[in-house]
Amino acid sequence: MPTSAMVPPEDSRTHIIVVGAGIIGVCTAYYLTRHPKFSPETHRITIIESTRPASGASGKAGGLLALWAFPSQLVPLSFKLHEDLAAMYDGAEEWSYRRLQTVSVEGNLSKSARVSRKKPVDIGLPPDLDWVRPDILESWSALSGTDSTAQVHPYKFTMFMLRRAQESGAVSLVLGKVLKLNYSGVGNAVESVVYAPVGSSGDSMSSDSVSSAGSALPKVLRGDKIVVTVGPWTSRLLPTCPVSGLRAHSITITPSRPVSAYAVFTELKLAKGKYISPEIYARKDEVYICGEGDNYVEVPETTDDVEVLKERCEELVKYAGIISNELQGGRITRRQACYLPVVDVPSTSGPLIGPTNTQNLYVASGHSCWGINNAPGTGKVMAEILLDGEAKSADVSSLDPRRYFVSGPLPGE
Repeated sequence: MPTSAMVPPEDSRTHIIVVGAGIIGVCTAYYLTRHPKFSPETHRITIIESTRPASGASGKAGGLLALWAFPSQLVPLSFKLHEDLAAMYDGAEEWSYRRLQTVSVEGNLSKSARVSRKKPVDIGLPPDLDWVRPDILESWSALSGTDSTAQVHPYKFTMFMLRRAQESGAVSLVLGKVLKLNYSGVGNAVESVVYAPVGSSGDSMSSDSVSSAGSALPKVLRGDKIVVTVGPWTSRLLPTCPVSGLRAHSITITPSRPVSAYAVFTELKLAKGKYISPEIYARKDEVYICGEGDNYVEVPETTDDVEVLKERCEELVKYAGIISNELQGGRITRRQACYLPVVDVPSTSGPLIGPTNTQNLYVASGHSCWGINNAPGTGKVMAEILLDGEAKSADVSSLDPRRYFVSGPLPGE
């Protein structure tokens, strides 16, 4: 009895499989369809996603865009592409693209400071930053202006780009949890992905399992080129790849009144040697607040399994209310957590973008907190690598995955 259901080949077109429907995978598909060498008559793309598009950090991140982000090899290209996309598709309306200013503020919330603070000190905050309480602050500084900082709503941006990619008629979305990659007999090339369709129990589908009445068998999807863009889940498919996950909690609040466009980085003293540093991003119609990351819990099976700690979210609610009266009087709309993909290599901050040591296998992962920022640039250079054989829009040679790990099946696979 067969243990997997082979998906029959639809045609003879070159088949590119993108594993992961987050912003990196979606932008890769989008820029592939815009590449001069791409044609629906000669190419097709399958994006395979375990839960829903943008269900991880791509739907729960802050969405800050900055020319001072990293890596420097990719940021200028990606920042310009964000601007171009917004102009082309009315990004201000479709995904809340806008320029904004960024400031850093320092405050003291300790008991001694509250006792000694007799009256607020005028520290000269920008007049339009009137939704941050000046009486709790000790200093502030401007980090960047509208010339080098912008923002998007990550979920809206990701979903919009997915729809535009699908307009080509050559991009399909498959919902299923990828269980493993299949390699050639000698292991030097990848040939297909094995996945459990959504609604089936992927955990129970080992290679020696048998079909039971009404249950779906794992399916095998053959591809000519396979791109892994699953962020913090990368090492689940490529165990030697040095990408892990950092959990980040966040909340969103609809403020009691509209607030000006600022990103606010904070450092608030709570007691001697104890600080909290929430980041606050004012969006078009809500305010996003996130805290520091943690790695207390390993990356779970899927985005649906991410554990949200109520106390971490309530801490953000508490300090957001202290920082701003408008946030204190606002309506909390979301308490959430996601995992950011980080590269565990001292010599690089990542990401890893390009081919691996395994033929036909590519990686675009490890973007840390700058995944939204660098997604268009990543998608464009990945499209060039896949169809031209090299990146042309940016020099990403220092981000080459082959510098940092050796891919391929593990012994015994």
